[in-house]
Amino acid sequence: MAGGNVAIKKQKKKNYNNMAYFFVLPFVLVFLIFSVYPVFRTLQLSFANYKGFGKIDYIGFKNYIRVLKDPYFWTALGNTIKIWSVNIVLQLGMAFLLTIVFSDIKYKIKGLGFFRAVYYLPNIIAATSVAFLFKTLLDWRYGTINQILAKVGVDSPINWLGQPFTAQLSISLIQTWMWFGNSFIMLMAGVQGINKDYFEAASIDGAGRWKSFYYITLPLLRPILLYVTITSLIGGIQMFDLPFLIGTVNGEPLGATQTAIMYLYKFGFATRPKQVGYASAIAYVLFLMILIISIIQFKVMNRKED
Repeated sequence: MAGGNVAIKKQKKKNYNNMAYFFVLPFVLVFLIFSVYPVFRTLQLSFANYKGFGKIDYIGFKNYIRVLKDPYFWTALGNTIKIWSVNIVLQLGMAFLLTIVFSDIKYKIKGLGFFRAVYYLPNIIAATSVAFLFKTLLDWRYGTINQILAKVGVDSPINWLGQPFTAQLSISLIQTWMWFGNSFIMLMAGVQGINKDYFEAASIDGAGRWKSFYYITLPLLRPILLYVTITSLIGGIQMFDLPFLIGTVNGEPLGATQTAIMYLYKFGFATRPKQVGYASAIAYVLFLMILIISIIQFKVMNRKED
C-alpha cells in the first residue's frame, strides 16, 4: 500500500513538472516562427530569383556573385563604415571619459543614478522622433542651427544634409548622442565589478588616475569592451532608421547617406518588381562580414589578454 502511494506521488510530481513545458511553449513557438524560420527562409531565397510571390526559381550562387560585383553595394557599405567609424570613436571616447570621471575615488561624484538616467535618456526616444527633431534643427533654410550661426556672423547657411561630408558627420553625431549613454552604463557596470582595493593600492603607490585607468581599469574591462564593440559593429552595419528618415527626400537617399541596409531595403521592398532573392543575398553577405570581423576582434582581444 505504501509503495502504491509512493508511485502515485511520483506520478503527480512528474505531471506537475511537465506543466512547465506548457508555459515555455508560447515563447518557443514565437521564437521559431519569427526568429528561426526567417533566418533559414532568407538563406533559401538568397539562392533564388524570387519576386515575393509565385514560383521560386533557384539560380545557385548568382545572387552572391552579383553582390560582390555590384559597385553600388560597396559604395553603400563604404558610407555605412564611414558613419559608423566616426560614431564608434566618439561614442567610446565619451563613454570612457565619463567612466574615468565617475570611477575616480578622488572625485567621489555623487548622483551616479541620476546621471545614468540622463545619459541613457536619448537611447529610449523613438528614432522617428529623433530624426524629425534633428531634420528640423539641421534644415538649411529654416533650421535652428543655421539661424544661430547667422546670429554670430555666418552669412551663408550650411546645407547640413545636402552635402556628403556634413550629412555623414551629422548622422554620426546623432548616433553618438543616442548611444554613448548605453556604452557608458555598460562600462560603468564593469568598473563597479572591479575590487576597489586595486584603486586604493594604486593611489597609495602614487599612481595617477590615467595610470590607474590604463593598468587596472582597461585590462579588467576588456570583456565588456569586447561586447560593446561587437554589438556596436552589428548595430552600425544594420544602420537604417536614422539615415532613412533624415537622409532621404521623397523616399530617395541622398547618395552619401545610403547605407548597406537601405540598399537591401531598396531591392527587397521598394523596387517593382521586388528582387527578394538579391536582397536576401545582401543580407547574408553582411552577416558573413559581421561574423568574420567579430571573430577577428574576439581573437585579437583574447590574445592581448593572454
